Amino acid sequence: MQLDISGHHIEVTEAMKAHVREHFEKIENHFDIITDVHCVLTVEGDRHIAEATINAKGKRLFAVEENNDMYVSINKLAHKLNRRVRQHKEKIKQHH
Repeated sequence: MQLDISGHHIEVTEAMKAHVREHFEKIENHFDIITDVHCVLTVEGDRHIAEATINAKGKRLFAVEENNDMYVSINKLAHKLNRRVRQHKEKIKQHH
C-alpha cells in the first residue's frame, strides 16, 4: 500500500505521519487489496480537517472528518474508512 500524506495550511510533522500510518495499516489488515491512500490534513481557523481517498480493487472510497483537534479528526477518519472498507469487502464476498 502506498500512503501519501500532505498538508494544506499546516506542516505535517513526523508524529502526525506516524499516527496516520498506524491507523491506515490497521485498515490494510482488513482488506489487503488496497493499492494506495491519499490523505490531506487541513487547518482552517480552529477547524482541523482530515480527508482521505482509498483506491481498492476498482473502487474509490472517500471520507472527510472535522474536529478541533487534528489527532481526533484522524482517528474518526480512520474509523469511518475502516467501516466503509469492511462494507466494501462484504459486498465483494456476497457477489461471488
